[in-house]
Amino acid sequence: MPHGEDAAPESNRAVKCNHPAYCALTCCCNIKISPQRDFPLTGASATYFGNQNKAGVTGGNWKVMAIQGRLRLAALALALTALGGAALAAEPAKAVTSKPQTDKPLGVIELFTSQGCSSCPPADEFFAELASKDDIIALAYHVNYWDYLGWQDTLSTKENTERQYDYMRAFGSRSVYTPQAVINGRSHVNGASRKDVDGALARMDRTGEGMRVGIKVSRTSDRVMIDAGDAGNGPSDAHVVIVYFDPPQTVKIGQGENSGRSLTYWNAVSDIQTAGMWHGKAQRYELPMTEIAKKGGCAVLLQSVGKDGMPGPILGAAFIRKPDRL
Repeated sequence: MPHGEDAAPESNRAVKCNHPAYCALTCCCNIKISPQRDFPLTGASATYFGNQNKAGVTGGNWKVMAIQGRLRLAALALALTALGGAALAAEPAKAVTSKPQTDKPLGVIELFTSQGCSSCPPADEFFAELASKDDIIALAYHVNYWDYLGWQDTLSTKENTERQYDYMRAFGSRSVYTPQAVINGRSHVNGASRKDVDGALARMDRTGEGMRVGIKVSRTSDRVMIDAGDAGNGPSDAHVVIVYFDPPQTVKIGQGENSGRSLTYWNAVSDIQTAGMWHGKAQRYELPMTEIAKKGGCAVLLQSVGKDGMPGPILGAAFIRKPDRL
C-alpha cells in the first residue's frame, strides 16, 4: 500500500510496505499510514507515471497527473452583466418559474472517491445522506489513480483527479487519498468520518469560514439567473465555477477490491467549467436553459483562486439543478 501523509494520526498502526514498486522511501519503510487509501505524488510513483507516458501508455488505467492542473476555461454562452443593488431593482420583471433558493447553505463538501478503493463505500454511503440535505452542496469527484487495482472507475475523469491534486498543493500536503472530503475549500478530513465532517462544518460556521457571499438562483423559460451578493469588507475576487454532475446511479463493480458489489453514487461530477469572475460586488450571471438541460445536475461555486492558480476558500455556493431520484 502506498505511503500516507505526514499528518497521519499517531494512533495509526505501523506497517511494512508490500509494494516496493511504488515505494519512494525504501530505506525507511516502517511508517505510519492513515486508515484511508493514500497515493503519493513524489518518488517512484511519479517516476512510474513518467515512464509509462514515455512508453506510450495513455488513458485507461494510467494517466499522468498535470503538475499545474487548473480548472478549464469553458466556452460557455454566459452573459455577464455587472449590477449594483439599484440596477437589480430597476431591471424589468420577468416571468420567473421558480423561487430563488436559500442564498447561504451551511457549506460545500467535495468528496474525492473511487469505485476501486475498498475504503470508499462507507464514505459513499454517508455522502448519500449529505447529498439529500438542502443546506449542503455535496459534490463527488471520482478519481482515476486506483484504476490499476483492477477496476476502472466508470465515473472518474482526469479533471477530477487534477482538482484533488490542486487541493493537495494548496493545502501543502505531500499525497492525495480516498476517501477525502474537502470542506468549503479550506480543509480536508476523512470522508467516511461523520464526526470529522460534521465537526468541520460546524466549526467553520462558527468562525465565519462558511458561505460568506449569498448566491440566489432563479429561472425563466429560457435562462437561469445567478445573482452573487456583495462581499462588504470581505474578499474582492473569486472565480465563478460551474460544476455539472450526474443523477444518482447504481454501478455493479466487476473487478478489483469492491468486486461483486453494487454501489449507488450520488452527485458524481462530470464536468467543471470556470465561467467568469466576481469582483466583490453584487453581480448577475446568466446561463442559457438549453445548456443546463443537457446535464443531469448543476451547481455554482464562488471560489477564491491563488496567484498560482490553486483553489482557495469557497465563498458562496448554490444548486442550479439538483436531480434527487434514482
